[in-house]
Amino acid sequence: MTIADALLQFALVAALLTLVPGMDTVLVLRTAISRGHAPAFATAAGICTGTAAWGLAAAIGASALLAASETAFTVLKLAGAGYMAWLGFSMLVKSLRPGPAQAAVQPDAASGAARSDWLTGLTTSLLNPKVGVFYMAMIPQFMPADAPALLMGTLLPLVHNAEAMLWFAAIILATHHARRWLQSPRAGKVTDRIAGVVLIGFAARIATTKA
Repeated sequence: MTIADALLQFALVAALLTLVPGMDTVLVLRTAISRGHAPAFATAAGICTGTAAWGLAAAIGASALLAASETAFTVLKLAGAGYMAWLGFSMLVKSLRPGPAQAAVQPDAASGAARSDWLTGLTTSLLNPKVGVFYMAMIPQFMPADAPALLMGTLLPLVHNAEAMLWFAAIILATHHARRWLQSPRAGKVTDRIAGVVLIGFAARIATTKA
């Protein structure tokens, strides 16, 4: 298998994974609806940064710890579940408060807000053990015998991230056209409640995942 063949075959697998709705899609969609396309793209960039980090970790063997150590997997699993549950409960609490579900971001706080959105996406990705397990399982399958592990650990996540950003961009831009209606106080609260329940559901799934 050549590097080109490996990248092409991995692209097909990663595309299927990208199109399956998950917590990343929910998080980007909710951000696009409540905050707009710029914060949503910042969140998506954070998610992709985390994906790249998992790919590099898998290439150098660090993510093998998740399979070799039940304790390490459990700690990461519970941390990820706790973070997802916290996000979900935060959305539910905001949706129950009187007034608009989400206040507008002030212009002078835009830079800090972008960093916060990026960190939210990054944390979501890094605390998701399923991403680490996926790369740990997939990278060896698409590793040509003569290819440096670090190179493949960089290229494969880049392929995945390119597909993910195209998917996120489609979601964000589609949402942008309906944002005026979706940003109404009533729709905003409904969106937060749905997203909150879904994220809590993902937290429960992560907490019950076995190594």
